[in-house]
Amino acid sequence: QVQLVESGGGLVQPGGSLRLSCAASGRILQIDDMQWYRQGPGNQRELVAGITTGGTTNYADSVKGRFTISRDNAKNTVYLQMNSLKAEDTAVYYCSGRVNFATYWGQGTQVTVSS
Repeated sequence: QVQLVESGGGLVQPGGSLRLSCAASGRILQIDDMQWYRQGPGNQRELVAGITTGGTTNYADSVKGRFTISRDNAKNTVYLQMNSLKAEDTAVYYCSGRVNFATYWGQGTQVTVSS
C-alpha cells in the first residue's frame, strides 16, 4: 500500500520560512509528476506547485518567487520550501502525485502564518 506522508507544517510569523516534506512509502515502482496543493479556510483546494520527473517546475502566481518545489528521487521525497510567508498562505497543505501509475494524496499538514 502506497502512502504519501507530509511533515514540516506549523506556526510561523509573517516573513518566516518553513520547509514541507512529502515522503512516499510502500512498494514503489515509479513516481511521476508530483504536486503541492493547499486549502485555506473557506477556500477551495488550489494547486501551489508542481514538479515533473525531469525536474521541470510550475507555480501558482501567488507563490512565485517565494516558494520552491524540489524532489529527491533517491529518497522518494518531494519538498516545498516556503519563504517570505504571508498570512494568506495559511492553509492545510497536501501533496499529491502519481505513484505506480495511480494518484495518491497525503493527509495534509497545517501551516499557520500569524504574529
